[in-house]
Amino acid sequence: MSSSKIAISLESDVLAEVDALVKKRMFPSRSRAIQEAVKEKLDRLSHSLLAKECAKLEPEYEQALAEEGLRKDLAEWPEY
Repeated sequence: MSSSKIAISLESDVLAEVDALVKKRMFPSRSRAIQEAVKEKLDRLSHSLLAKECAKLEPEYEQALAEEGLRKDLAEWPEY
């Protein structure tokens, strides 16, 4: 995957924390630390959006759909 250079501004205390992690060799560079932080945040947001969408589901309706599908499948399976 290709990368693009960007410029960002960080508060000095946040940058100091990033630099401390790089110094402890938890990340090879500032860039990698920030890349991983952004990726982790995007993953969390994605899961949060999925959870919000799942909360919109009606359990009784979903259960009925599942059972309807199972009944149809069971009728088509051969007897053993």
